[in-house]
Amino acid sequence: MAEETKNSPVTEESVREALRDVMDPELHLDIVTLGLLRSVELGTEPIEVKMLLTTPFCPYGPWLVQQVKETTEKATGRPAKVEVLPEQWTPEMMEDPTLLGFF
Repeated sequence: MAEETKNSPVTEESVREALRDVMDPELHLDIVTLGLLRSVELGTEPIEVKMLLTTPFCPYGPWLVQQVKETTEKATGRPAKVEVLPEQWTPEMMEDPTLLGFF
C-alpha cells in the first residue's frame, strides 16, 4: 500500500520528496539535492525512475539504485525500475551547488 494518504494522489513531486530520504553516503546529501534524480515516470508499469551517479564507477552505485527502487515502491505502492543514465553528473546540476563548496 502506498505511503500517501488516501486523499493525496501519488505525484511525481510526492515521489521526489520521498526520494529525499536516499542519501549519498560519501557526500551526505540526498539524491534530489545533488541533482542525481532526472525523472520519475508514473504513467508506466513499472514506474520508471531515471537517475545519474556522481561518478561513472561510484562504489555505492548499486546500493543507491536499490535504495531508489525500494523508496519509490514504498511511496507509490507499485513496482519500479531504475535506469542509470550515461550522462556525466556535474555540481551545476545540484539544487544549490554551494552546499559542497564548488562555487
